[in-house]
Amino acid sequence: MAWAIGANDVANAMGTSVGSGALTLWGAVVVAGVLEFAGAFLVGGHVTKTIRGGILDPTIAAAAPETVIYGMLAALCAAATWLVFATRAGWPVSTTHSIVGAIVGFGAVGLGMDAVEWDRLVPIVASWVLSPLLSGTASFLLFVLIRSTILEHPDPIAQVKRWGPPHIFSLVVVLGLVTLYKGLKNLGLDFELGTAVALSGMLGLVTTLIAYPLVSRVRVDPEADRDFHYATVERMFGIMQIVSACAIAFAHGSNDVANAIGPLAAVLHISSTGTLEAAAPVPTWVLVIGGVGIVAGLSMWGYRVIETVGERITQLTPTRGYAATAAAAATIVLASRLGIPVSTTHVLVGAVLGVGLAGGIAALDFRVVGRIVVSWIVTLPAGAGLAIFFFYFFKGLLLSHGG
Repeated sequence: MAWAIGANDVANAMGTSVGSGALTLWGAVVVAGVLEFAGAFLVGGHVTKTIRGGILDPTIAAAAPETVIYGMLAALCAAATWLVFATRAGWPVSTTHSIVGAIVGFGAVGLGMDAVEWDRLVPIVASWVLSPLLSGTASFLLFVLIRSTILEHPDPIAQVKRWGPPHIFSLVVVLGLVTLYKGLKNLGLDFELGTAVALSGMLGLVTTLIAYPLVSRVRVDPEADRDFHYATVERMFGIMQIVSACAIAFAHGSNDVANAIGPLAAVLHISSTGTLEAAAPVPTWVLVIGGVGIVAGLSMWGYRVIETVGERITQLTPTRGYAATAAAAATIVLASRLGIPVSTTHVLVGAVLGVGLAGGIAALDFRVVGRIVVSWIVTLPAGAGLAIFFFYFFKGLLLSHGG
């Protein structure tokens, strides 16, 4: 499951950086490998929820711990199978929705229809539209702002030096909020919004003081600028996008590794105690497996989804990639604050659609967009169907051996 998350979910998070040319494919693998592993291992969930998203009634599930063991094993296999299939096809799908669909599938047949909290699925279905709409609108407006203040100015290089500090500061503050306001609960660091904003502001100031000199010292290449008027400007934005890629990779590793280790934590906890709790401690070796699996999946098959997000939906440049990444981060923070369950995958794809639309509707490849939307809709029932198959497989296998 961790391998599949790396191949699909992490890959789409790095897709804008590779597609814009800010990072090479192997550069993205190195950046994501180091920071995803660090995020997963350091803050990835020393205590994690065993029943993801409250999909199952905890009272009914606790009364049948053996069934939950079969079901969680089935959920892991089902979600991983679907993610591998989607990755093979180059579809960026939601890891969270895959595991939720799988848990619904085994819960309905193993524990009964009443065990499934069906009303929890309504926000998930709504997020298919809401997530890309929010991030797409934000990225569209941000790129229009960059275009009007920098790209359309007679001296765009001077404008980057003028507007670069506010952009870097704002980006780091937003990405700092992603981590500080949402991502450190596993370490017992549950900051209030005001504290998270203050700490993010300090982090933004320090990062700006470090990154801005690097942007300002980008050498102006008159020959390249004659071939492409914005060659130097795009290289400046390339540095800013690498900063955003590092932060997104760390935050993603800290948040999404739980999709792989949550069901496993439930199985280990029931096996050792015979009971099911709402949350269970996660052994360090499980976090290591999750981190290593994510890095392995990204390096081996990540290029398939990276090509879809970074190159096939629309043509990305560092300015467009920066606008998409920053807008996606802002959308995740806003949605978390409002309690809207958005998918990171859907948010990032929506942000890419937004910057593509800013260049005109002809800039988008609607055949690719259509296939992505269909894959999002199919993810939930596909996860459920595969989980039902694996549930009866594991139940028959383990019962026949006295399990």
